[in-house]
Order: sequence, then C-alpha cells, then structure tokens
Amino acid sequence: MTISNGKRRQPSLAQLRAFAAVAEHLHFRDAAAAIGMSQPALSGAVSALEETLGVTLLERTTRKVLLSPAGERLAVRARAVLDAVAALMEEAEAVRAPFTGALRLGVIPTVAPYLLPTVLRLVHERYPHLDLQVHEEQTASLVDGLGTGRLDLLLLAVPLGVPGIVELPLFDEDFVLVTPLDHWLGGREGIPREALKELNLLLLDEGHCLRDQALEICREAGRGLTGAGRGPSAEGGGRRAGAPVTTTAAGLSTLVQLVAGGLGCTLLPRTALKLETTRSSQLLTGYFADPAPSRRIALAMRAGAARGAEYEELAAALREAMRALPVRVLGNG
Repeated sequence: MTISNGKRRQPSLAQLRAFAAVAEHLHFRDAAAAIGMSQPALSGAVSALEETLGVTLLERTTRKVLLSPAGERLAVRARAVLDAVAALMEEAEAVRAPFTGALRLGVIPTVAPYLLPTVLRLVHERYPHLDLQVHEEQTASLVDGLGTGRLDLLLLAVPLGVPGIVELPLFDEDFVLVTPLDHWLGGREGIPREALKELNLLLLDEGHCLRDQALEICREAGRGLTGAGRGPSAEGGGRRAGAPVTTTAAGLSTLVQLVAGGLGCTLLPRTALKLETTRSSQLLTGYFADPAPSRRIALAMRAGAARGAEYEELAAALREAMRALPVRVLGNG
C-alpha cells in the first residue's frame, strides 16, 4: 500500500507548454521553433512532465512522434490550462490599466440628480473603458459601504470626520432661499442669515445630510430649534418670529413643491436650483449676504486605496468639468 504525504510534484507551465507544442505539431523540431525553445530543452521538458504525471504521453519512433492514448486526453487538459493562464495574464494587464473595469460610485440623493450628468459625460468622453456603477444612498449607508468594500468611491458633502477615509474636495456651493411668490424675502439679495430666525422652514427627513447642514445654518443664525415640529403652517407674506423647523419631505423635488404651495420656505444648494425651481411658476429665490451659507462637495475614498492615484486624477478632471456649474471649484487641498 502506498501512503501519500499530499506533496505530489506539480507540472510547470514550461513543461505543459512544451507538451502542448509537441501535441500540436507532432514534431520536436517544429514544436521547439514554435515556442522559441531548443530541441533538447523541449524534449527534456516533455520527459520531465511524463515523470511528474507518471504516464507516457508520447510514442517516439525514428520517423515521427505520436500521442499515446493518455497523451491524447491530457493534451486537451494542458491546452485548457495554458489558455486559462493566458486569460489570467490578460485580465491582470487590464486591471493594471488605469480607468478600466468596474468603479462603484456612491452618491447622496441631494447631489445625484444635479451632478451626475456632468460626471457621466466626463466618464463617457475621457474614460470609455471604465464601467461606472452608481449607487444613490444616504451618507451613513455610503460611508458603511465604503468601509466594507461594497463601494469604491463616494461623491457627497463633507467633512465626514471618519477615520480611514480620505476626502478629495471638489467645490463649495452656496445655499439659496426658495420662497412662495408672496413671501417678503422672495427675490431679494443680500439676505442676512438672521432672517432664518423668522421663517417657517421646510427641511428633508432625518438621515439626509442636507437637513443636518440646514439645521447647522439655523443654529449659526441664532435660531432655537427645540420646538421643531412636523405639521405644516401657512406662512404667506407675513413674518413668524421663532417659527418651528418643519420636516415634511423625503426629497428636494417634493420639498420645493410644498414651498410652491405656500407651506413655507426651504434652502436649496445652488446646483439644484435650476432643475428644481423650473418645475413651478409659484416660486421666488432669495440670495444671502456674503459670506453665504454653503456646503462642500468632495470625492471620498479609503485611505491607502489601491486605485488612489486614479481617484485623485478623476477628482482633478471633475474639478475642471464642474467649472461651468454655479460653484466655487477648489484646488487639490
């Protein structure tokens, strides 16, 4: 009885390549020339393969070379192994090439409808071999996806303040005030932030970072938010000092329609303004005095990401592409 220690010798790729060449040409000299190998080295490689496998692969005569029955069967396997290795090398070469393969991009809902046209156009024109896969989720879900490897790159508002995540700032954009037609601040410029203390403000639901940013702007304006409620209250053209923050919408489009219906005012980022306000003729826009409240948008990646250099190049390309938007494009810092 033979006891195996599990450490059987393995054939080398050179041996398989030599045998496959002989099986194809059935001639040592032609096979050696085909793979750039000397005839003695080729013969030695095939003999070593036979010894490793424990079978006779070739029937050698003085005139020609024939495949044994075992050689007929194993030649097919050898070719399949060599083809698989070639495919592996081709895939590795493709992976090494920048901006190829899949890139799973996570985007927050208050950015996706307004920036994705610019992002997709850039990728289509400059990186045609990049398979961009877009996932629209709220910030917490995106950050979790980046940490677990489900996502590769994020496009969202910062700062995140999350260890292990590197932010690549793209631009700053101002918030504007959107009001009903008869509102006293409608169409005004140079609005002081303190005016937020007197508004019935409509915001997004919990979980949206834009809601948190708007609430922070209100706090900076000196507005107390302890009485925040959910019930809408018609504001019309009057002033309501200390009116509660009212949460009524899951998306900016709904939020703007509620404003058009006279239920209050809201804050919109400049990139969303054109798309959202053209859907109704019952809206006016007010602009804050400098420095206007704003948010920063950035790409975010894992620290030490294998494709980090690509993401930095993509960030630079996006900054150039976004100069046409109503934003303040940032440098690399």
